[in-house]
Amino acid sequence: MAGKTSASEIFEIPKFYYFESGNDYSGSMGDFTYKIVNSNCLKCLTWHGKLCSMKATIENEKEFEKTQKGFEELIEWLESKYRE
Repeated sequence: MAGKTSASEIFEIPKFYYFESGNDYSGSMGDFTYKIVNSNCLKCLTWHGKLCSMKATIENEKEFEKTQKGFEELIEWLESKYRE
């Protein structure tokens, strides 16, 4: 399970400052895979399987404000998709 250095209770996701620096991030938990794309906003994609996001069938996609609050909403949304 994720530790204190992670923004998520489930996933090993860096804190918001990592994304403030313009970085993307991807990871997985079992067969559940996700990617956080950093541009004018933070876009989160989820799918099942080990394919990269370019080849996978994206099951869920949502954009969030590139703020601490938007990042927290992204984490909540991502965790809810994992639990579904």
